[in-house]
Amino acid sequence: MPNRSYPAAPRVNHVGFSVRCLESTIRFWCECFGATLVRQGEMSGPFLSHVTGAPDTTVKMAIVEIDGFPVELLEYALEAEAPRGGGYSQGVAHLAFDVDDIEATLGSVSLHGWQAQGEVQTIPAGEKKGTKVMYIVGPDGCVVELMQPPREFAE
Repeated sequence: MPNRSYPAAPRVNHVGFSVRCLESTIRFWCECFGATLVRQGEMSGPFLSHVTGAPDTTVKMAIVEIDGFPVELLEYALEAEAPRGGGYSQGVAHLAFDVDDIEATLGSVSLHGWQAQGEVQTIPAGEKKGTKVMYIVGPDGCVVELMQPPREFAE
């Protein structure tokens, strides 16, 4: 029976994978699974570090879609190997959920031992401008990204 003190149920947004080589991974998804490359770009700066917990770095990213479902591919440019279980380690996947209230959701998940990986940030530009985002990590190392769309897009 659902506990009514929890926020509204999240909606799946995307799944993401940290990869060693973005170009070969895009080819793999497109050639082996029939994915379509939707967009590709690069991210860097404090925003990225605050969301993921990765030290000052640059990320090459791509979104591919399979049957309309987005898969995010992230190639982090790190000076040293990422710690095992970090949200930016190669091979680590994260599942992203749209939530109505990111702070309330963080409060709920913390009751189950989940912790913020970084800090809540607001996407400053682009398709998801105004969306609040953050990574959370569970006691077993699972990584989830919480995304709170701007109120006008939340429905």
